[in-house]
Formats: sequence, C-alpha cells, structure tokens
Amino acid sequence: MSSTRISRRVGAIAPSATLAVTAKARALRLAGERVISFGAGEPDFPTPEHIVEAAAAACRDPQHHKYTPVGGLEDLRDAVAAKTERDSGLVVDPADVLVTNGGKHAVYNAIAAVVDDGDEVLLPTPYWTTYPEPIALSGGVTVPVLSTAVSGFRVSVEQLEAARTSRTKALIFVSPSNPTGAVYPRSEIEEIGRWAAEHGIWVLTDEIYEHLTYGDAEHHSMPVVVPELRDRCIVLNGVAKTYAMTGWRVGWMIGPSDAMAAARNLQSHCTSNVCNVAQAAALAAVSGPLDAVVEMRRHFDRRRRTMHSLLSGIDGLACPEPEGAFYAYPDASGLLGRDFGGVRPGTTLELADLLLERAQVAVVPGEAFGASGGLRLSFALGDDDLGEGVGRMVELFGST
Repeated sequence: MSSTRISRRVGAIAPSATLAVTAKARALRLAGERVISFGAGEPDFPTPEHIVEAAAAACRDPQHHKYTPVGGLEDLRDAVAAKTERDSGLVVDPADVLVTNGGKHAVYNAIAAVVDDGDEVLLPTPYWTTYPEPIALSGGVTVPVLSTAVSGFRVSVEQLEAARTSRTKALIFVSPSNPTGAVYPRSEIEEIGRWAAEHGIWVLTDEIYEHLTYGDAEHHSMPVVVPELRDRCIVLNGVAKTYAMTGWRVGWMIGPSDAMAAARNLQSHCTSNVCNVAQAAALAAVSGPLDAVVEMRRHFDRRRRTMHSLLSGIDGLACPEPEGAFYAYPDASGLLGRDFGGVRPGTTLELADLLLERAQVAVVPGEAFGASGGLRLSFALGDDDLGEGVGRMVELFGST
C-alpha cells in the first residue's frame, strides 16, 4: 500500500504566487488596511458592453443549455481562425483550434500532449509561475534558461543551445512576456524558431499579450516568421488580457492535427466543453472591433511610462522600460541587505513581505518567477493608485 495520502505529483505543486499575493492583499483590505496591489495580472477595465450583451443573449438561448462539442462551438473556432489570420498572419484550419477553459488550461493541455517522463522543457526565466507545474505533472523536467535586464530579458540561441541535451523536447516561448514586459524583435524570433526546427524541438508559444505592445515594439508569431516550424509549434492564446475578460475563462490552442487530437481527447475526459455562455461572449470579442483594445492599450501605455519614471527614481531599483504586456520588472538587488527600520531583507521575497507590512503595497517577488532579484509590478490599475503605491515605495526605500 502507498505510504502517501496525497499523490506525490499533485502534492508537489506549488501554489500560484501571484494569486497568493492577491489573496493576502485582499485579506488586509478586509481587515481595514488601505492596501494598493500591483500583483494582479488583469486589466482594471470592465469587459466591453457588446461582449456582455452577447453573453446575456446566450443565457436565454436553449441551445446553450446543453453539451456542445469538446473542441469548442463551431462558430467560435471559425472566428478564432479568422482572428488569428487577421492579427498575426497565421492561416489555420478551424479544426486545429481547441477552445479551452482559459489560457492556463491551454498551457496544461499543450504540455500534456507533447511531454513524457524525463523529457526536458527549456523555460526562459523569469517565467510565469504556472509553466513549471504542468511540466512536472507530465513527468517532464524544467530546464531554466536565465535572462537578465542586461539582455533585455531575452534569451539567445547560444543560451538555448548550451541548455539543449538529447532529452530536450520543447521550448516555452513568450513574447510579450509576463513577468518582464520584454518583446523579442522579429530577427531573434526567427533565429530561435530556425534553431528549434533544426533540432526537432517543439515550441509552445504563448501569445496572450499579442495586442499589448508599446513604442516601436511589435508582436510577431513564431510559426509565421518560421513556417517550417509549424509541424512542431502550438500557439496558446485567449480573450483574457486583450478584451478584459480574465473571469470569463476562455482560451484556445492552435497546432498540428495530431497534437490537437490528443489535447481534445484529454479535454473530453477532463472538462468537456467550455461554458457555452462564455464561448458566446468570446465569439463576440474575437469577431468584433478592436476599438476597446486600442483604448485600453492607450491607458496602459501612459501608465507604463509613468511607472517606469517613478520606479527609476527609487534608490536601489533599476527598472528597464517595459515594451509589452502590463508589467514592470525592476531589478531590486540594490535594495537587498540594506537596513529598513531594523529589517535587512536578503531576498526579494523578504523585500516584498517588508513592502506589504510597512507600506501596505503588494508586489510579486522574483522568486515566484524562478529568479530572485526582481519585483513584478502590474500597471493594470488606476492612475491614482499607481502614483500613491509607488509613492509609498519611495517613502520606504528612499529616492535617488
């Protein structure tokens, strides 16, 4: 008989650090504290009205009260295929689109579809907290590839090649990046894609922030830039970030027919179809205009520049200007070991705890993203809160 009550693989899953920070900040608010949270990775705007109305109409339609195909509503898969061609230039067969319960579900499905026991998955760090967990659940091994502010938080082909072994099965590629806001230029995407194709390595490319780029930065989809990679590339995406729909839980994955069939079979036993009302809302989102997206990006761009300017004025912080997503990722190593009222934080985890305790400001420490030394701050919050929150950081840490 097994000596463990809980499955070793499930028991080893680390709780989401970003959700933990959000929960801690919420608990302090309920206790009466005026907490400002930079932790949440979600737009602070409401879902556009035409999307909400589509969901309301779907609630009243009896056809949405029943089971529907596991892979997603046919109209939605058609619309996702059309949206993908419109936005990135990738032409796909709607049959190779699988609608999932949010972007995380797409990540889990994709990794489960291609990773076996002992397979190694290259994962540039800092990385989104969720990626290592499905790799471990599939029996795979996460191989971190460190990026730094010096490299613009982008890894090179030389780094990837140095990390490659005979067991390397896949690379997780994210641009624009959570948590760093980095955006890879087309030339580097092409170089990495050709390297992966040459060595027969799967690429799982997460494009959830595709519409959130700023300045001269542009999003480029790897299978468009490197067509020969398409047979070993799975594109992950969803409505959460672009359309302010984090709570609606609709994502999707696009890839080769055999991988999509495997993921669809898995989903048929895991969740079956995604909520039909949420799918109807997603249909309105991806087939509708991008006006609301453009407006949100305008606000994010202003907040990005404000946050970068304010953080750059804190003694001990070095903050690269974010190029995409809605996160700043300053290097806080210059604050470590300093005395703040009798406390000397030795890690960014301890620094984040100090910030929450002394200033009631919630940030996510670099340890959550596989690399100590940085702090992630979302600028997807109101201008007043952003200014006050960073102002509290200046008061605690001092200015340059």
